[in-house]
Amino acid sequence: MPILSPTLTNISEGGSDGWEILTRAREMIGSGTPVTQLTIGEHDIRTDPSILAAMDQSARGGHTGYAMVPGITELRTEVAARVQARTGVATRAENVMITPGGQSALFASHLAACPYGQKALYLDPYYATYPGTLRGIGAVATPVQVHAENRFQPKASDIEPFAQGAASLLINSPNNPTGVIYTRDTLEGIADLCKRHDLWLISDEVYDTQVWEGEHLSPRALPDMAERTLVIGSMSKSHAMTGSRCGWIVGPEEAIAHIANLATHTTYGVAGFIQDAALFALREGSELEQKIAAPFERRRAITLDILKDQNHITLIPADGAMYVMLDLRATGLSGEEFANRLLDEKHIAVMPGESFGKAAAGHIRVAMTIDDEQYGAALRTLCAFAAELCE
Repeated sequence: MPILSPTLTNISEGGSDGWEILTRAREMIGSGTPVTQLTIGEHDIRTDPSILAAMDQSARGGHTGYAMVPGITELRTEVAARVQARTGVATRAENVMITPGGQSALFASHLAACPYGQKALYLDPYYATYPGTLRGIGAVATPVQVHAENRFQPKASDIEPFAQGAASLLINSPNNPTGVIYTRDTLEGIADLCKRHDLWLISDEVYDTQVWEGEHLSPRALPDMAERTLVIGSMSKSHAMTGSRCGWIVGPEEAIAHIANLATHTTYGVAGFIQDAALFALREGSELEQKIAAPFERRRAITLDILKDQNHITLIPADGAMYVMLDLRATGLSGEEFANRLLDEKHIAVMPGESFGKAAAGHIRVAMTIDDEQYGAALRTLCAFAAELCE
């Protein structure tokens, strides 16, 4: 067989993909062992029937052929209006590219921002696909550790030593895996750094409807940042449309035009009936978004109530997103050791912090993605298990 491209074979650098616990849990379930899954960020309530009805109506109405590659004008216009209303930044349809999900948007944005072989910065802890995405476009994926001691708020001074020679910086707020929302001070520091070093800022904001405390600020809204920021959005988390694969990039018109040209030669756009369903969902407004977010806000409250009665686990500020991150260093175990023992002994699956980088060692990520009663029972078992380990 001819040699495969190293750009492809080095996506995971021959190492772990971070999902071993999830894989093991699924194997246990497949062999008949019940496992409580608190691993993957997948809603336990599926796409709303009204959205599915709009999708069906569109498909049966004939919108099953090639759709406009940058996205149908109505959907691009709706996304632009949504972004402008939430940020105050003038946004037109020409600033919006519709993509097959947020992951595709991340890939295309970095391909636009990062010349081959140049450094692309990302913050650690990170969503598990980030480094592979950067390697996949031929960039030098460069992690910057964010510290638990700073409540996982990134400091510009932490990023500064890596900025020279970099092309871009990828951030994510509300954050997966930590649940932290970056403050205005944090984002202003990052914006100043990007301007000083002439970096593209790629801002993953797919959890912008899951804000429990504080407020979400898009860095595109900061002074002189709209011209150097590419914002990633998605219907997956806000509207429980994970399998529909509909996301977007918001950025300068010139960048969006080139990304649309890329799509012509790669994805060739998003199915029209999917876009029509997304348009329907967005036009339902904040009421539907709040309905989708409500279970996670309830489970966050359950988490706070359960954790206040113990002193072995520390909760990282859970200000947004569908996850909580727990500091388990008092047990003396790594996140991987704790997660593996919890799975083997209690049949509860959580993600070890090490799956998301070095900075989250000694932590676990818990996805609040099962019904309230089961979630509360699993979290109490987890806390009791940690207490046993500390005795």
